[in-house]
Amino acid sequence: MRTSEVNMAAAETDRELPSALCSEFLNFSAKDTAAKWLQATDLPNEVYQHLARYVPKIYCLGPNLNPQSEDLLAQLLLQAPLEWYLCGEEPSVGLAKLEQSNQPSQLCGHVFKVGEPTYSCRECAADPTCVLCMQCFLGSVHKEHRYRMTTSGGGGFCDCGDTEAWKKGPYCQKHEPNISDSSQEDPLANLSADMIARTYNIFSIMLRYAVDMLTWDKEEELPQGLEPPERGDTYYCMLFNDEVHTYEQVIYTLQKAVNCTQKEAVSFATTVDRDGRKSVRYGDFQFCEQAKSVIVRNTSRQSKPLRVQVMHSSVVAHQCFALKALTWFSHVIRYSDALRRILCQVGLQKGPEGENSLVDTLMLCDSKMWKGARNVYHQLVMSSLLMDLKYKKLFAIQFAKHYERLQSDYVKDDHDREFSITDLSVQMFTVPSLARMLITEENLLTTIIRTFVDHLRHRDLQGRFQFERYTAQQAFKFRRVQSLLGDLKYVLISRPTEWTDKLREKFLEGLDAFLELMKCMQGMDPVVRQVGQHIEMEPEWEAAFTLQMKLTHIISMMQEWCGSDERVLIEAYKKCLTALTHCHSGFADGEQPITLSMCGHSVDTIRYCISQEKVSIHLPVSRLLAGLHVLLSKSEVAYRFPEQLPLSELSPPMLIEHPLRCLVLCAQVHAGMWRRNGFSLVNQIYYYHNVKCRVEMFDKDLMMLQVGASMMDPNHFLMILLSRFELFHIFSSADCRKRYNRESANKDVVQQNSTLIEEMLHLIMMVVGERFVAGVGQVDSWDELKREIIHQLCIRPMAHSELVKALPENENKETGMEKVIDSVASFKKPGVTGRGLYELRPESAKQFNLYFHHYSRADQSKAEEAQRKLKRQNGEDSALPPPVLPPLCPLFASLVNILQCDVLLGMLGAVLQWATEPSGGHWSESMLQRVLHLIGMALLEEQQQLEGAVDHSEVTFNFTLKISRPGEAPSNTPSILAVLETLQNAPHLEVHKDMIRWTLQTVASIKTTRERTAAAPPPERAGGCQEETVRDKDKAERKRKAEMARLRREKIMAQMSEMQRHFINENKELFQQSLEELDASTSTALEHSPSSWDSVLVCVGPRRWRAGGGERRQVVTCILCQEEQEIRADGRAMVLAAFIQRSTVMSKNRKRPPHDPESYDPLFMHPDLSFGTHTGSCGHIMHSHCWQRYFEAVQAKEQRRQQRLRVHTSYDVENGEFLCPLCECLSNTVIPLLPLTKTSCSNSEQPGVMQWLSTTSQQIRVLHSAHRRAKATSAAETGDGESMETHPLPEGFRLDHTPVNPYSSSIKEMLTTFGTATYKVGLKVHPNEQDPRVPIMCWASCAYTIQSVERLLVDEDKPLFGSLPCRQDDCLSSLARFGSACWTVSSLAAVQSHFIRLMAVLLPDPQVENSPCILHVDMFHLLVSLVLSYPAVHCQDSSGLSIDVAQLHLLHLVTVAHLVQILLTSVQVELTMEQESGGVEEEEEESVCLLYNTLRSHLGSALREVSSGWHLWRTVRLGILPFLRGAALFFHHLHGVPTPPELSAPGVGEWEMVCAYLSLPSNLLQLFYNHQELLQPLLQGWCSHPSLRQCLRSPETLIRFPRESNKLIELPEDYSALINQASSFTCPKSGGDKSRAPTLCLVCGTMLCSQSYCCQTELEGEDVGACTAHTFACGSGVGIFLRVRESQVLFLAGKTKGCFYAPPYLDDYGETDQGLRRGNPLHLCRERYRKIQKLWRQHSITEEIGHAQEANQTLVGIDWQHL
Repeated sequence: MRTSEVNMAAAETDRELPSALCSEFLNFSAKDTAAKWLQATDLPNEVYQHLARYVPKIYCLGPNLNPQSEDLLAQLLLQAPLEWYLCGEEPSVGLAKLEQSNQPSQLCGHVFKVGEPTYSCRECAADPTCVLCMQCFLGSVHKEHRYRMTTSGGGGFCDCGDTEAWKKGPYCQKHEPNISDSSQEDPLANLSADMIARTYNIFSIMLRYAVDMLTWDKEEELPQGLEPPERGDTYYCMLFNDEVHTYEQVIYTLQKAVNCTQKEAVSFATTVDRDGRKSVRYGDFQFCEQAKSVIVRNTSRQSKPLRVQVMHSSVVAHQCFALKALTWFSHVIRYSDALRRILCQVGLQKGPEGENSLVDTLMLCDSKMWKGARNVYHQLVMSSLLMDLKYKKLFAIQFAKHYERLQSDYVKDDHDREFSITDLSVQMFTVPSLARMLITEENLLTTIIRTFVDHLRHRDLQGRFQFERYTAQQAFKFRRVQSLLGDLKYVLISRPTEWTDKLREKFLEGLDAFLELMKCMQGMDPVVRQVGQHIEMEPEWEAAFTLQMKLTHIISMMQEWCGSDERVLIEAYKKCLTALTHCHSGFADGEQPITLSMCGHSVDTIRYCISQEKVSIHLPVSRLLAGLHVLLSKSEVAYRFPEQLPLSELSPPMLIEHPLRCLVLCAQVHAGMWRRNGFSLVNQIYYYHNVKCRVEMFDKDLMMLQVGASMMDPNHFLMILLSRFELFHIFSSADCRKRYNRESANKDVVQQNSTLIEEMLHLIMMVVGERFVAGVGQVDSWDELKREIIHQLCIRPMAHSELVKALPENENKETGMEKVIDSVASFKKPGVTGRGLYELRPESAKQFNLYFHHYSRADQSKAEEAQRKLKRQNGEDSALPPPVLPPLCPLFASLVNILQCDVLLGMLGAVLQWATEPSGGHWSESMLQRVLHLIGMALLEEQQQLEGAVDHSEVTFNFTLKISRPGEAPSNTPSILAVLETLQNAPHLEVHKDMIRWTLQTVASIKTTRERTAAAPPPERAGGCQEETVRDKDKAERKRKAEMARLRREKIMAQMSEMQRHFINENKELFQQSLEELDASTSTALEHSPSSWDSVLVCVGPRRWRAGGGERRQVVTCILCQEEQEIRADGRAMVLAAFIQRSTVMSKNRKRPPHDPESYDPLFMHPDLSFGTHTGSCGHIMHSHCWQRYFEAVQAKEQRRQQRLRVHTSYDVENGEFLCPLCECLSNTVIPLLPLTKTSCSNSEQPGVMQWLSTTSQQIRVLHSAHRRAKATSAAETGDGESMETHPLPEGFRLDHTPVNPYSSSIKEMLTTFGTATYKVGLKVHPNEQDPRVPIMCWASCAYTIQSVERLLVDEDKPLFGSLPCRQDDCLSSLARFGSACWTVSSLAAVQSHFIRLMAVLLPDPQVENSPCILHVDMFHLLVSLVLSYPAVHCQDSSGLSIDVAQLHLLHLVTVAHLVQILLTSVQVELTMEQESGGVEEEEEESVCLLYNTLRSHLGSALREVSSGWHLWRTVRLGILPFLRGAALFFHHLHGVPTPPELSAPGVGEWEMVCAYLSLPSNLLQLFYNHQELLQPLLQGWCSHPSLRQCLRSPETLIRFPRESNKLIELPEDYSALINQASSFTCPKSGGDKSRAPTLCLVCGTMLCSQSYCCQTELEGEDVGACTAHTFACGSGVGIFLRVRESQVLFLAGKTKGCFYAPPYLDDYGETDQGLRRGNPLHLCRERYRKIQKLWRQHSITEEIGHAQEANQTLVGIDWQHL
């Protein structure tokens, strides 16, 4: 009871309030109040009293807030006095004055809405956060540059006018500064001192009020001075947003707590999500408290409960007004910069004792406020403090001072970053001057890094980060902490050009903090190899890699900062080295010192078995040092100040130890030794090499090995390498070449060691050969990039986006690829599908290195295959020798000695020796390949040094000499060269022959170079002989291949002829039969020859072409049982799989309301074709019984599947859908195939039109009375008295004659099946075979399908016949013949009455009521229905009347009616230019004028006068041609008449040919004038139809002929125009809210709010999204949409089917950008849009969806109906 009482009370007070207030409001004067305030001694108190009195009277008076009246009253009672006080006069006048004297800011400051397009110039922006709004962009220089377009998440602002944001072109035309007012005087100079004081007063009072109210946390009472005069017991139960609970949970809870409906709960939840809070109940304290407890109880089970407060209504009222006040500030300061300055001053002013300013207070309470309040004050901060450079700087300092506190608040809070004040960091830290100032004055770098490290508290004993036992809470916190790294990136994004001492000091201090962070990461997540059993729990590895990825750019930027100043670089190097030494001092696990010796060298190192001890992939300190070391070389600091660098103290073995372990770990994982460690390790290795991480991981480890190796004896380096790879024992034994055959070892170990040897050889190649980093080799960064691109394109031609993904991005998301791509590749544009590809230029392929260090295994094998194939195509040998390398920098010059050191030569010799015995089984081909590659690298190195040296004796690199020396005694092994020569002829090394040959040739040419003296003979000869041997080999090879191919061909031919003979023997009788038939058909043709071949081919009427027996027979094969079957009327039925769908593709009126399916009468189609039924088929034929069996199996399977799992399939079995068993095309019924009907060609005299019409009218009258009698008998009313005698029976017309049904039972069954399906789909009703509308729907579908095919042919400029695919031909033939047979399975009387009603349109018939006027009937539908229903009347006529004659007469009549229809509707205003045809068609022109004037005499003023016959005749010809073409198609398919060849080729003369084919005169008006006495009265009857004049009076509803083909809507050229249109589109339901997924209908151009709760509607009993609902209104179930934010085309069909399709927008590289991730500018590709349009016009959308869903099962699971 309690609740209802309270509600009553609330309602009553609601009603009384306004009257009480009214008088008070009417007597209020803002001017007087302001005047009173001017006199006041204690102004703050006065203003507070005013607010205390009025705010609670305006806001929060009841359960439902009324924003319109609230805003109005607030404006009158609260804002007006403030503005009066401020201006000292009428506010509108005062503010206008301010605006005039104001100089507009050069900053644009436009704040972005969600989804608005933003533009960033990739050439001029200082960093990617610098963006322009669309208006500024279009007026700027950048639109000619390379730019990136994205959609805003909301909240940032346009940087136009900010000179620090753009390298050039900072202003658009609108914000260009005036040169005149360069005197940037203080804007306050324009205001009077008095006004400044007033503004200052009122701003400080109101801002203080707003801040107090928004940060107020008491629910019951108000700040002092605001207590209301009288307090009621009215409270709100306020629900706050959090990011923990889902929509569904909140909706469910609210329904329970405040018993509201689902709809209300949804609206509550939406508001809470949008504004951050919403009152869900209003009433006394008790009442609200009860709701609160229910909500808390219901939501606290899984997580922390929803935050709910019961607040007094006056507190809520003041909070509402506080927000209003802040928006008022934003509004007022737009008028003048001076006001903005004063507001900034007030906001940042410290208290008397240095307390926090108002802005500080707001910032520090940020996380306590609700979303709506935060948004409002952030907007105010952006439009005030951030728009004024002086105050932006002051604000940035405050922000930096509170940085740590703000970030901690943010991490504890759960709202997204965009609702936090910390999100503003991007507006300040990215400004280079501000960032530098904050680093030097506020020590910002150190603050950010320390704050970050403080938040990650989990460490292990060594102080490293530990992520394993992360709870969900910590993981959430870790995600939020990462935003700090974003801030760090902003600060570092632009490198300083000049350094001050202070900046150096603070940067190095920051670097210390950074090294602390790196030390916590060094060695984290270590792994130990699992032996014996698989690991139980996959360890957590993602957190560490997330951290690494976020830090990648920061580490690179830190190095760039160091590299830009020599002193900083030296200091940083020292600090980093100290940190690394500190890290190393901490480890001594499993490391005993040992001495290794081999090939006469020995080295002291430690024993460390990676396959048994801990090893970590994370080594950021070592990698940072490697980067800095390379910078020393690049900037030449190492050579200029060697005394300042601790290079002599470095211990190279220590430097390389950890990176080497990491690389060995990768090798062992490849060799399969760590399989039992599960996927986490595989993933870590994957990311270690992945393009996102490799720059600061794998690449730097390799550099570190190069750094170490360049400072060590190469033999020592290689021995340590062997020891870490655990391969030392294999190569160190004195006779390793022979003895390494280990019979005892198991197969796995052999396999593992082989892989490890390959990996180790690869590593040596990389250490010596990877010189494309500036500082290691003498190259620049472009060379490095070119090389990356070349090696990517060596795998295969790639699209632009694939290349971008394969290249590392810098901190500005740039790869720099565009600058170099054109020098190494050429671009190929795409066709209608596919995307543009870059292909490698042939000259760049010379730089291909098979062992490129960034190739994965798969890439390497693909590239190798592709390059060998290319070489074979060019007729070269298939060796892939190493490319020529750039020279090394001096600091790394000693690396080449690795190639000629004894240890390596020993290893190479050993592998080659093993390879000589093919059965050894412990070497692999890829091992040999790598050895040959290394030898090749050494030879090229020697060759280059020889070419570069003046005196050959100076060249210290003498590899050829060393490989020619045999081993020393006692082993006396042959030299490497000798082994190579023996291998050259080894049969088991066929693949490597070319490479070995290349190696030996190179050795020979180097020897000749060395031996050559000044008088040496010219060196041509060597080359020549070399070439010849190659050429001979090539010839022999080609000959052998050709011979092989010939033998293969002969074998195949023999097999085929054998099969053919076999087939003919088996099917003898079939071949006999076909030969006989051939004879028969030629003979019949001869008999007919004079009559049928001389005359023109005619498809209708008594003179039409008739098929002989041979042509009439049709034999087809069933796709299911493969049996052949002749199509006969009495045989087994054969059917075509078909798909029927409703269609509006040709509709000229999408506004027509849907009809009621039960009562709708579809007999007449309106000329606007507002919806039709289209039938399509894939053309595959089955026996009807085979199909039935197949369909039953599909149904059974579906039932079983439904019990197992509830997912959709791509077809809906309950609606009769299935996939064609052969091509999987979606179908929902089958059309029976019928034979051509036999027609007797009676030679008796056939009646003319007059006679035929009178006979037909008689027959109609007889049928009328017969039908009436039948009704009467059924109603048992015999007392009618009207007898049969009144209508004499026409001769030979027998009513009692029931025609024999010629068809077999299976065909009858199929006729019913297809008829019912058409009826069911076309009318959307339940199937009912008895319904008289079944045949009507079939005829309509036949007519509509032919019309749509005819339009399609016109749109594609194809000839009328011969260009259709055979599946469409078969479909049309079956449809037409089915139409002429479907009356046999319907009730005869029904079909007859349809015929009668159809005839009544042409012959007005008094017994037929409400027959439509001829402007309301589509004539082609009428013709088809008449022709197809006539047999039902004709079957009772035995007078020998030929059905052909009737068809011809019907065609004539309908054609005349259509002529009249065209003259009535389509005569446009005349062209002023009188064109004359020159007498060619005078007769036509005269007669058409005559007819037109006859019509005018009947209709008078309704038709305007037209004098030009030429104009009329042209209108008629154009208007009627589609009808004639359709008729030709129809009769051609109905009778199977061959087509005249002229109609199968596009060209002139079509008009005459079509008329002749239809046996019509080419002057159609003759039809009228030859039978004038008959047609005049008909004409009069048509014109006197009552609704005709009505139609002519409203010309806008008339359909003009020829009907234009419908097109999809015009789309803008530039995609950003669409984005802009969508960003201003608001959801039509939820008042002015931005739509999240705006979606454009491409058929009618409506913009919809898709995929949201707000716009769901109910359709046939279930909730569907806006798009699905729209498809039923606009496309009768089929829809084509463009999802604007996703740049994706969406196809929908029905409620459960849909798919995504490539959009018609491409970037300059010929690629679509679905999801707008890349941001390249997109432009409309007309071909692709045409392709979508063609799919739509062909009615293939549903089929396209079916194929997509079959191909991609994930599409089936999507809830399409909610889109």
